[in-house]
Amino acid sequence: MKTIGLIGGMSWESTKLYYELINQKVKEELGGHHSAKCILYSVDFEEVKELQFAGKWGEATEMLVEVAVKLQKAGADFIVLCTNTMHISADAIQQNIDIPFLHIADATAYKIKADSRAAIGLLGTNFTMEEDFYKGGLSSKHGIKVIIPEEEDRKDVHRIIYEELCLGEVKEASKEIFKGIIRRLIEQGAEGIILGCTEITLLIKPGDVDIPLYDTTKIHAVYAVEQALKD
Repeated sequence: MKTIGLIGGMSWESTKLYYELINQKVKEELGGHHSAKCILYSVDFEEVKELQFAGKWGEATEMLVEVAVKLQKAGADFIVLCTNTMHISADAIQQNIDIPFLHIADATAYKIKADSRAAIGLLGTNFTMEEDFYKGGLSSKHGIKVIIPEEEDRKDVHRIIYEELCLGEVKEASKEIFKGIIRRLIEQGAEGIILGCTEITLLIKPGDVDIPLYDTTKIHAVYAVEQALKD
C-alpha cells in the first residue's frame, strides 16, 4: 500500500471527512484491521482564508508548495489536497515535487464521464465557480460543459460556505437556498451537480434533490485509495 500525503485544514471539518472516507474505503477493499497509510499536514485555515480574500494567491500557493515538499520528504508517495478552491495552486505544487499530485477535478471528471453526462452544474466558492483553474480543466481537458449559477446565487453559495459550513454550522434555511439554486441549474440544462466545495457535503445530501450529485470529497478520497492500492 502506498502512503497518501494529505494537505488538510481547509477546513478541518472536511479534512475529517477525507480521513474517514479514505480509511472506510481501505477497510472495504482489504478487510480485517486494515487502515490507510497516510501523512496529514493540517494548515491554519485562517491564514489561508486571509490570503484568499486579499487576492494574495501567490502567497497562499507558496504555503501549500512548502507543505507538499514536506510531505514528500516525510515519505508520501503522492499528494491529495483536501480542498477544491486551493487547487488553484495545483500546477505550482506539481512542479515543485517529484511525486504525483491527484487533482480533484480530474477524479471528478472521470466519474462524470463514466456516467455519460455531458453538462454539469458547479457549486463552490466564488473562486471555484468563477475562475478558470477548475471549470476550465473540466471543459478543455475532459470535454464537459460546466454551468454555474447566476451572480446572486453565487453570492449566496459563497456566503453560506464561509460564514456557516466552514464553521461547522448547518442550517435548514441554507439547505433550502441551495436546493433552489440546484433547481435553477437543472433548468439551464445541468444533468448532474458537482458539489465543488468539500464543505457543501455537510449541507446537501443525495436525497435532497432529484439529480445526481457529485460529491468531490468522496470521489477524491476513493480515487486516492484506488491509487494507493495499485501495484
